[in-house]
Amino acid sequence: MRRPDQQTTTRPAPEATLGTGNGTGPAGPDEAPGAGPDTPPAGARPAKPGEPSGPPAATGTPAARPGSTGAGFTGFTGEPTADGALAPYLRGQAAEFLRSLRLHHEYSAPADAGGHGAAEAARALRRAARRIGGSLHTFRAALDPHWADQLRGELAWLTGILAREHAYANRLARLVDALHLLSGPTLPAARGARAAGEAAGADAQGRAALGVGAARAAALLERRLTLARTRSHSAALQALGSSRFHAIADAVALLASEVPAPSGHAGRAAAASLLEPAELAEQRLLTAVAALPPDDTGPYNEAQDAAWHQARLLLRLHRYAHEVVLGGADPGLTAPGHALDLHRDAVEAAGAAAAAARTPRIAPATAYALGVLHADQRHGVESARAAFRETWPYATALAAP
Repeated sequence: MRRPDQQTTTRPAPEATLGTGNGTGPAGPDEAPGAGPDTPPAGARPAKPGEPSGPPAATGTPAARPGSTGAGFTGFTGEPTADGALAPYLRGQAAEFLRSLRLHHEYSAPADAGGHGAAEAARALRRAARRIGGSLHTFRAALDPHWADQLRGELAWLTGILAREHAYANRLARLVDALHLLSGPTLPAARGARAAGEAAGADAQGRAALGVGAARAAALLERRLTLARTRSHSAALQALGSSRFHAIADAVALLASEVPAPSGHAGRAAAASLLEPAELAEQRLLTAVAALPPDDTGPYNEAQDAAWHQARLLLRLHRYAHEVVLGGADPGLTAPGHALDLHRDAVEAAGAAAAAARTPRIAPATAYALGVLHADQRHGVESARAAFRETWPYATALAAP
C-alpha cells in the first residue's frame, strides 16, 4: 500500500504517481466481488520492469510511516504473469476449496453434526471461495471473461449463503454480552467526591432501570437471532445439496487442474502482466479511504456506514491481489482490516438491536434496554473507525474532509 503521492506497492520503482480510480465492491455479506473492473486510472504510467527496486531518487517522495512495510515489492525483479502467478494461486485456492469441502462433509456426518470441525471447515471453504472470486474480479482481463464472470457470481452466492449462519451466531453472542456488561454492577465512586457520588447514584438508578428490561431484551434477541440462524443453517444445508452447488464444485475441480486462458490479442496482452490490474485495485482502495467521512461526525449517522463497508470490501480485494502478485499478504494492512471487520460487526449488531426494538407490543423497559444497547453498539462503530484511522499506514489519505 502507499499514499497517493508515494511509490506503489505493485511496481519495483515507479517514476511517476498513478492517478486514482473508483470502484464498486461485491454485493452481499462476506462474499466474492461481483462488480466489473473500472476505468484505468489517469496520470503518468509507472516505470518499466527491470528498473531498480530501491526507493526513488527524488527527494520529494515521502517516507513510509514507521512500522509500515514501505514498497511491497522489495526484491521483486520480474513481471508477474497469469501463467507464472495467477494460475498457481487459483489452483492452490481451488485445492483448498476442495479439501475444505471434503472436511465439511466428514464433520457433517450424524456423529459429528454441529461440531466445531464442521464450522471451521465451512469458514475455510468461504475463505477459499472469496479468494478465488476476488482474483477473478481483479484479474478478469487476464482470464476468459465469460468463464470468470459466471464462476465469480456463483461463488458470491455460495459465500453469502454460508456466511449468514456464522454471522447470526456471532451477533447474538455480541449483543447478549453487551447487555450483561451494561446492566452489571457499577464501579465505586472516588472518595470525598460529592459530584462523583451523585453521578454514581444516577448511574446506579439507570442500571437498575436497565436491568429490569435487559433480561427480556436478551430473551427477545435470542428468539429472533436463533430463528434467523436456524433458517440460515437450513438454507446452507439445502444449498450444499443442490445441483447448483455441485456445478460450482465441478467448476472449481476443473480450476484445480486448468485455468482457462483468454482469447484474442488483448486478452493475451493482459495475461502477460498482472501489475496494472493489481495497481488499479490499490488505487480504488486509496480513493475509497480518502473519501471516508471525517471523524467529527456523530455516532448515529448511519448513512455513512456504506462508505466504510465499501472500504472494507476494497481492502479485501487489494489484499487478495497482493497475495497473487507477491505471494503473501501485506502485514501492514492486517490491523486496519481487523478494525473494518469490527466496524461491520458493530453496525450489524446495532441494526439488530434497533430491529428488535421495533417489535410490536414490547414492554417499555425492554424497549429502553434495547435503545441503550443500540447506542452502545453505535459507539462501538465509532471506536472501530478510530482504530482504523490510527492503524492505517498512510494517514495522509484520511486528511480529506
